[in-house]
Amino acid sequence: MTSKKPVNHSIVVASDPSAIVGISRRILSSLKANKFSQEDIFAVHLALEEAFINSIKHGNKMDPTKEVKIDYSVTLDKIEISVTDQGKGFQPDAVPDPRFGDNLYKAGGRGLFLMRSYMNEIKFNESGNSLRMVKYKGKSSLAEIQTPPQS
Repeated sequence: MTSKKPVNHSIVVASDPSAIVGISRRILSSLKANKFSQEDIFAVHLALEEAFINSIKHGNKMDPTKEVKIDYSVTLDKIEISVTDQGKGFQPDAVPDPRFGDNLYKAGGRGLFLMRSYMNEIKFNESGNSLRMVKYKGKSSLAEIQTPPQS
């Protein structure tokens, strides 16, 4: 059985949180059509929503005149999603782990943590205003989280 060549899709929407509903339906239906498990679909759905909301809130600063671009491709064995905003970007490695110390009581960093927890790959561009996430069908990612040493 050979894998079909991926079809790349691109969606550009205004910085409106409600836009995620239609985007999610479209992407998740592609996963169902390619027989991804409910666990994989949940993982992609959660990561996509977090990335999209972060792009609007932190990247585009809730500016309705700015846009978010979502590129994705689905094959029989994986999905790749890129989310790009028009913000200045950030340094993802500077976001503290929300599981430890005083960060446990802060709201910041949880979305990034969830994306890293549920996707198999996550990579930001140099400026930090675009991320690429990959989820492989049936491959767990929760066990792959590195726990930093507690001090």
